Amino acid sequence: MPVRVESSAPTQISGADSWQSTPQACTLLSVGQAFSGTQNVSNNQKDEAWRVNVRIQGLDLDHGYLCGTMEALNVPMADTPVVTFWEGEIVDGKNYNFFTGKWQAAPEDDIRHWTKFPSFCPLMNQVEVDGGKSLDLSNYPCIFMRWKEQYFVNVGTDCGLTIAGFYYVCFSCSDGSISGFYYDPNSSPFQKLELKSTNEGRSGFSFSSYELQ
Repeated sequence: MPVRVESSAPTQISGADSWQSTPQACTLLSVGQAFSGTQNVSNNQKDEAWRVNVRIQGLDLDHGYLCGTMEALNVPMADTPVVTFWEGEIVDGKNYNFFTGKWQAAPEDDIRHWTKFPSFCPLMNQVEVDGGKSLDLSNYPCIFMRWKEQYFVNVGTDCGLTIAGFYYVCFSCSDGSISGFYYDPNSSPFQKLELKSTNEGRSGFSFSSYELQ
């Protein structure tokens, strides 16, 4: 939510089998898991970073879906921490691939952002061919996602921030760290999100049981 500005090699699969790939279950990417870190919102005029907290509220690996909340602290133009609700797409080659196809993101924009993640490099050649649809990412050490903020939870749309764009996200299955880059043609480019998993108590709901906790 920036300021409003005016590695093991994957295997390749084919045919019907390409629709059977599901990202590996990871205990650090689960309902209720919390993450904390910063988002760099620097531009040509100033160097600035906000503290950010994220919590996973829902997860459905079979359908490549997750959702959660993002809280931005020490936002200069806000009197209170700004909380947004976001929904995410998990790149699994089955439900979603590396090409976004919406949100004003062209394939060139996708490649430019994904290549910011070193763990994406082994996938590059095949992604350029078919968006990664023929890659088996089920045992890949990272999970790639897109997070799109849907609405502000505790402030109005006149808060001075924008949620028009979305995040390209890379999650490390080994240590639970998250790195991301925000894309919005009307915002400063490549605003980096860096998060680490925390040990906070978990809360949320599970799509498998539809149970509020």
